[in-house]
Amino acid sequence: MSVPRASSTILEVVVPYSRASMVQLLRGKVPTNFASQETSDDLSLLAYNRALKLAMTGIPVLGIGFVGALASVPSKRGDHRCYVSARTSERMWRYHVVLSKGIRDRKEEDTLSSQFLIKGIANACKVSMESVREFCDDEVIEESEESYDEDQQLEQLLSGQICMKVYSFEKGIHVPKSGRRLILSGSFNPLHKGHRKLLEVASSICKDGFPCFEIPAINADKPPLTLKQIKDRVEQFDAVGKTVIITNQPYFYKKAEIFPDSTFIIGADTAARLINPKYYDNNCERMLEVLLGVKQLGCNFLVGGRIVDNTFKVLSDLDVPEQLRDMFMSIPEGLFRMDISSTEIREKVGGCTDPSV
Repeated sequence: MSVPRASSTILEVVVPYSRASMVQLLRGKVPTNFASQETSDDLSLLAYNRALKLAMTGIPVLGIGFVGALASVPSKRGDHRCYVSARTSERMWRYHVVLSKGIRDRKEEDTLSSQFLIKGIANACKVSMESVREFCDDEVIEESEESYDEDQQLEQLLSGQICMKVYSFEKGIHVPKSGRRLILSGSFNPLHKGHRKLLEVASSICKDGFPCFEIPAINADKPPLTLKQIKDRVEQFDAVGKTVIITNQPYFYKKAEIFPDSTFIIGADTAARLINPKYYDNNCERMLEVLLGVKQLGCNFLVGGRIVDNTFKVLSDLDVPEQLRDMFMSIPEGLFRMDISSTEIREKVGGCTDPSV
């Protein structure tokens, strides 16, 4: 952190030093052993998921977990040891060091274990680093590496271990002026020109954001997508050179938690459901609470016109509560109107997913 421009690479550092802090960070899980490889792995996975939420879309991220039981007062009965875990989308690196007791003070053990923390970061970033020295012959150093293929990553997504998987198919380099995302969510079965045009128009309105599509693999009222279904739909975005993110969150208030500071692009039909107390157990206060929570996360909605009950509806046709009005922006009908839907395309062409349709 003392190196200039550290903010270009370090997203966040959290030090859960007390027992209560650790349990809270692990969302109520009480480790059998706080200084263990399992706890280090749990922390690295939490850090990886947090990095996915904070980083600009498509930028590779790394989550690091570190735990240790080092020299203290009074002296520890167990081994002096530390564990480091480094998690990326495709790999987990693990390091376990057992130090000889009584030959170093706390500061020296801190320095030595910190070198393994840096080594974990270096290896994950494919940066060469000199071997860590100053070890005695009887001290234990264990290193291992585990890789995850695409299917395993998607299985981790479906089980809730990771919050998203990003597929970047952009042609060339797109550097947004901010880290804000412009997200068009849907099933995209199939992806069609209306989807692509809507995202294009949204990008022209919100010029400083990064445009991307999002597919929730878990649906509120349908079975989860299979691995094959996910990969088939992802292929459509490869064909047109667009970024798509696979998540496990069907609801917008949950999407806001994994995509803070984002603009969600929705149709007027979806906007109407968002502000309808019917979908909040007919509780208007609950509806306001949920959507104001989305607002507090820095998120808002860009609304395009849609056919609703055979009538073309736009944002101004909806009765948006006053407390929420600054969360909703309209896409003028003159900029976007394409009365086309994936359902109609499937009915006409029998499930075709040709992105040129």
